[in-house]
Amino acid sequence: MRPQTRLVPIFLLLLGSVVPCHPQAQPPPDAFLFNDSHFHLTNYIQEGVGIREFLKIMGTRTGRVALFGIPLQQQWSYRNSGDTAPTYYLDTDAPLYYYSFTDASIAQTFLSLAPEDRKRFDPMITGFNPADMYAADHIRRVLLTFPGVFSGIGEFTIHKEFVSSKVAGEVASLQDPALDRILDFAGEVGLAVILHSDIDVPFPKPGAPPMYLAQMKALLRKHPSATIIWAHTGVGRVIRPVENHGAMLEEILRDPALRHVHFDISWDLVARYIVASEQSIKSSAELINRYPDRFLFGTDEVAPRTQEQYGKVFEMYAPLWQALGSEASEKVRKGNYERIFDSARSRVRAWEHAHLAATVR
Repeated sequence: MRPQTRLVPIFLLLLGSVVPCHPQAQPPPDAFLFNDSHFHLTNYIQEGVGIREFLKIMGTRTGRVALFGIPLQQQWSYRNSGDTAPTYYLDTDAPLYYYSFTDASIAQTFLSLAPEDRKRFDPMITGFNPADMYAADHIRRVLLTFPGVFSGIGEFTIHKEFVSSKVAGEVASLQDPALDRILDFAGEVGLAVILHSDIDVPFPKPGAPPMYLAQMKALLRKHPSATIIWAHTGVGRVIRPVENHGAMLEEILRDPALRHVHFDISWDLVARYIVASEQSIKSSAELINRYPDRFLFGTDEVAPRTQEQYGKVFEMYAPLWQALGSEASEKVRKGNYERIFDSARSRVRAWEHAHLAATVR
């Protein structure tokens, strides 16, 4: 039989919508250490931490959080793993599939909070297949079904080591017109976009340029109206920073046609790359100090159970915070999040108001 889990099933997260709630006492914004641009409330089997428990974990250290689940559900194939229930995509050879109900779950969880507590979250739409030409229509329906809730889309994935090949159905691509429709719509509405796409394949040929870099730059150029955050600067568990990785990022950062592109430095693996040596800290800090408006801190934690677990990535970056100038540190930890998501909130609410009004005429 399936082992017991301490995580909260999705239906229990939804129960919060009928439970009386009271706002948490909040310190002034200047007291917070960081805003979190990349956080998963639920995992690959749609279980997670309760939103009020997470508010306590945020405490007085975290100001605001971009809130999303994981758009992919890991199938439990009895033929593959028997009574052993997988909880992670590496636990089984069974496929992953898109789980659109995650958007309703995140919306109901958010709406279960007191209005004052809602201000600390920016929910994101993730439950769409980026290889589906109807994906933009899904995003539109979610916005009109849950007005006043969502600020952006993502994190959603195009290329990701070991994950992309497990997703049932057609493979996602940076060159897919379905992705163009998604980003066109995001630009029209004002949705912030958090996009995961590895810069290279897991085992590249020696000396070959990163497989997906040119495709990614071409995609970004096509969508100047969309505010895009490239998650993890294109690296991952196996996709390590390629040679001259910083120079490749700077080529994007200094291009006036790509000023709408930002990078998050979420994930403990990314932190390990950045703080690996004195030289990596120095070069990373110099790049961020030159372009302080273009980087955001995020944890990329998945349903953390304790404040220590949730804060570990921020603590790992201590050498980077010390190496950054005070202005750059403030912007990466807090200011850039507030600028991007405040704008998204305002623009999305205006779009919703206009389109909801049109539907009742």
